[in-house]
Amino acid sequence: MIPLRDTVPARTRPLVTHGIIIINALVFLVQMAQGPHLDRFIFLYGLVPARYFVPPIADYFTFGEQVFALVSFMFLHGGFWHLLGNMWSLYIFGDNVEDHFGPLRYAAFYLLCGLASGLAHLLIHRTSGVPTIGASGAIAGVMGAYFILFPRSRVLTLIPILFIPYFIEIPAFFFLGIWFILQFLNAAGSGGTAGGVAWWAHIGGFVFGMLALKVFDAVPGTGWTDPLRRMAARTTTDRLQLIRPAGRGDSIDLYATVSVSAHEARLGTRKLVSVPSAWSKRLLRVVVPPGVRDGTLLRIRGQGNALADGQRGDLFIQVAIEN
Repeated sequence: MIPLRDTVPARTRPLVTHGIIIINALVFLVQMAQGPHLDRFIFLYGLVPARYFVPPIADYFTFGEQVFALVSFMFLHGGFWHLLGNMWSLYIFGDNVEDHFGPLRYAAFYLLCGLASGLAHLLIHRTSGVPTIGASGAIAGVMGAYFILFPRSRVLTLIPILFIPYFIEIPAFFFLGIWFILQFLNAAGSGGTAGGVAWWAHIGGFVFGMLALKVFDAVPGTGWTDPLRRMAARTTTDRLQLIRPAGRGDSIDLYATVSVSAHEARLGTRKLVSVPSAWSKRLLRVVVPPGVRDGTLLRIRGQGNALADGQRGDLFIQVAIEN
């Protein structure tokens, strides 16, 4: 299952989330530049439990190196697909959690989730000499917070079946709940690590994210929060939007709504919308011309209901301009 988009629009641009993605990508390039010294690089900056609990190994590292590794491990990745999978999950779920906390508290929350996931791994595998790397523990914390904050959200998900892409909407609580159960089952069945995956780090990050959410909500915001929110205010709406077309009376035409910003209404834009089709979804491109007004109807021919004789209605998209 590949998540594509959730149904909760963010009010601000996720500056911290995008910054974390950029930093991870840059660090990955630094990794790839290590060449034959890559293993040493990962052992130095990755999280190796034996470095903390086995004295003969711990003696080789300074206090600063030990502390730095507790943070640096969450910015390293084992390969391009490892990096892409983690950053995509952060992109899907991070914007709404950042929107909830504000940039500064979200940055602190993310780092603490990563630290908690690393500590969970250290405590369970004290003598392991295998480096653990990746942002998945910190991202699991973000997903844990999302699980509590937006349980009624829905996640547009791609499920490839025999090379045919199917798009379905899955409730967020179900999507994330299944993900968490799979982490727990894998951890129980593999002793916590298998194929380089630190399952208990994922579990520790997810649980910490749920618990820390309440603590962070109780912490008053700083004086920087409001100015940063204003600076990050969005001038566009989500490019991919989930719509639920409905009919009117006996008409075979369908009607739905697409949200655009005043900026997009003035200059024009393009949106992707998901439209129900049997048990799955299909994606359509909607072109919003420049100068549209609130309530303008856009017509997509042949995308309405079908009659027995094969005749199909049209899909009318109403433009809603958000302030």
